Amino acid sequence: EGFITECEELGEEIIKSSKDIYVIFGNVASDRNKKNFDGRIRKYNAMFIAKDGKLIHNNTSPYPFIIKSLLPNYKEFEDTRHFFSLNDLAFENNTDIKEYLKPLDIECNGEKIKLGLTICEDIWSKNYLFSPMDIINADKDADLLINISSADYVLTKDTKRHSMHGEIASKYNIPFIYVNNVGIQNNGKTVYTFDGVSSVYDNNGKLLLAGNRYEEDLYFIDMDIKNKKFPKPIEVKDEDEYKSIYDTVIYGIKKFVKSIGVNKIVIGVSGGIDSALSAAMYVNAVGKDNVLLVNMPSKFNSDTTKNLAKTLADNLECGYMVVPIQESVDYTVKQIENSPIIKNGEESHLKLSSFIIENIQARDRSSRVLSAIAAGFGGVFTCNANKTETMVGYSTMYGDGAGFFACLADLWKYQVYGLANYVNNEIYKKEIIPYGTINIMPSAELSSEQAVDEGKGDPIKYEYHDYLFKFLTESWNRCILENILEFYIEGNLEKKIGCKEGILNKYFKSGIDFIDDLEKWWKQFMGMGISKRIQAPPILSISKRSFGFGVRESQNRVYYTAKYLHLKNKIVNLS
Repeated sequence: EGFITECEELGEEIIKSSKDIYVIFGNVASDRNKKNFDGRIRKYNAMFIAKDGKLIHNNTSPYPFIIKSLLPNYKEFEDTRHFFSLNDLAFENNTDIKEYLKPLDIECNGEKIKLGLTICEDIWSKNYLFSPMDIINADKDADLLINISSADYVLTKDTKRHSMHGEIASKYNIPFIYVNNVGIQNNGKTVYTFDGVSSVYDNNGKLLLAGNRYEEDLYFIDMDIKNKKFPKPIEVKDEDEYKSIYDTVIYGIKKFVKSIGVNKIVIGVSGGIDSALSAAMYVNAVGKDNVLLVNMPSKFNSDTTKNLAKTLADNLECGYMVVPIQESVDYTVKQIENSPIIKNGEESHLKLSSFIIENIQARDRSSRVLSAIAAGFGGVFTCNANKTETMVGYSTMYGDGAGFFACLADLWKYQVYGLANYVNNEIYKKEIIPYGTINIMPSAELSSEQAVDEGKGDPIKYEYHDYLFKFLTESWNRCILENILEFYIEGNLEKKIGCKEGILNKYFKSGIDFIDDLEKWWKQFMGMGISKRIQAPPILSISKRSFGFGVRESQNRVYYTAKYLHLKNKIVNLS
């Protein structure tokens, strides 16, 4: 309740400041005489309109503010957990919601104007039982539509975004102002950015003004809305997809680092693409003097990757350390294998497999070396994971899965490569991330079976698995394995998931091979992968469905539907 009081007091400051100007702003509103469904004080997601130190309203509802009607409860949104909707209020008061949803009358420059005012989701109503916009505009007497939003960034084309907003203006034949928040929200497991891009449209849906991405600013526009005289429309241009991603990652790093009070960053660099891109992004976000790169080779690390890590550090002009780990790994193995297990007076010894020793290397790098260096440097160390690896748990818990923030963990591997090329070509305009790093086989270099100089690397076939994994997680109507088998039998799986034609024949000799691979990664995704994601650092959201709050999950068993088993038998029999 103390936080609610703080919000209300800050709102009062805004109201008092509204001298000679109309100010429209969003805030929490409360009614301490009533309760939410959870028994706590009544809270509304509300819009306030103030002028000359007073609130302006039509007396259409019991309150001097406008209440949000549609409360989203999907992906990361939990409006219904916190707020009482306008629809709930109408039901409680036995009133038709149409009585509450009416334009607001104001007088501006000697003219009477009717404002159609909405909050965020109220303009996106196709999946709800009613449309606040249709109700507000039922009498077709609104002169200007205004929507205030806190819409998080999702990778999409600017033309699509402006087209969606323009359709609102053209549908009602009314000019439309869309004002979006700039900032971040940290839900603990996922960090969301709000990119602004506030915009204005004429009554035909033509773009008149567009704010810059991730920039807080004050914009002015003159419009004669009564006579429908507007400035000349501006052209909507799509920015490069990777510029949008780059802006988001840089902004997300800056705001997140500032929010936790840290500015010194330690990055373990292997010579591979993920750590190289991470280093370039952090240097751009916090400055080269605040970034320390650390290479931690074992006997399995090639001269090729060690040289690439050093070249990266030289190109970025930041501090660089080499801390070999083979001696400490050997000591750990020796210590464990030579320390007896005593039970009932008898001794036995553990024998560590090559796979276990791979994980010892990864944990030694993060839990021992990087954490100690970060403390000495006065900062934190990063998690350099990408989304492909994060999805199937291709990482070591408390090893390369550790760190304070995972700024690339919502990017598929192909997007990591695309962003790396963008950084070189458009940001630095020269080779900063070594091309050798971009071209080398992706590899963890934790055993002789992952020797990059011999063309050996990760078990993930990124040109196929990137698209398969993306289809499984980011499709709006999420699919399961039976859908994948249906597409496979129909012969259109490659087209459905968006990978190159011929990929399946390249990697799988038979349907059985295909199914074995599919089930291998499904078990990882639904099994140990979840365990690792639950304990992973916060992820910066880029896509429309990011791990954490965008993909709610718990540690349930791996499950195959009856239809999947039927289709699997069909494919096996055909093979």
